[in-house]
Amino acid sequence: MTETTGSGADKVSLPDSTSHRFAATVLGFALGGFFDGILLHQVLQWHHFLSLVPGEQYQNLEAQVLADGLFHIAIYMIAIAALLILWRHGDRRPADRILLAWAVLGFSIWQFVDVVLVHWIVGIHRVRVGVPNPLLWDLGWLVVFGVTSLVLGIWLLVRSGTDGGGHGQRATALISSAVIIGAVGTLAPSEGSATAVLFRPDMLPAETFEAAAALDARVMWSDRSARLLVLDLPPTARSWTLYTQGALLVGNTGVVGCLNGTRA
Repeated sequence: MTETTGSGADKVSLPDSTSHRFAATVLGFALGGFFDGILLHQVLQWHHFLSLVPGEQYQNLEAQVLADGLFHIAIYMIAIAALLILWRHGDRRPADRILLAWAVLGFSIWQFVDVVLVHWIVGIHRVRVGVPNPLLWDLGWLVVFGVTSLVLGIWLLVRSGTDGGGHGQRATALISSAVIIGAVGTLAPSEGSATAVLFRPDMLPAETFEAAAALDARVMWSDRSARLLVLDLPPTARSWTLYTQGALLVGNTGVVGCLNGTRA
């Protein structure tokens, strides 16, 4: 498969590399982390990485700043890995605008994963801590930086004239699944045992249901692909073991519900 740039006689055939798309997406993901960390942790100081982690040892400024620094080191490692992939395959690099489109999509994916996973499911911080309704700030951030960059990235792919539209639809589906997991956290009662699980896209329905059965879990809801399940886990089950059976994201709404964090 090849990509073409330009029009008419100016068209240039370029190799279609999944590695480049992946690297550009990861680089955009890392840039999203840098953007959030620098703006929210340091410039605006709306939160630190461990702002809502209980325990006096985590609440002093030294520990908070250290956690911010370790977070940025991790993001550096992700960015370096993406750059190394791009450098390694530099002789087969697709058009710059295609790389830009995937980087913008990666930036958008960071915003959704950060809010849904870190803010709503794990609950170690919110966009703005200490306000009457932090959920509104989370949603506002997603609209301003997550949705707009998602739309821009898909638009750039369509404008590039490649088959990127299909890839963009898959990226949209992944983000939508993450949002559904966050919505389960919103709707489930805090004392419930509902756990939302997003499995790998290559898994068959039989495999996802087998993973649930291995934990003696009852399937409360499933999407059509059976890759997004809401499970009722028995008290003895350990939800983290789902990661060893193909889960990409596990949200235990019995521990952290999105609306539980609407309190200041």
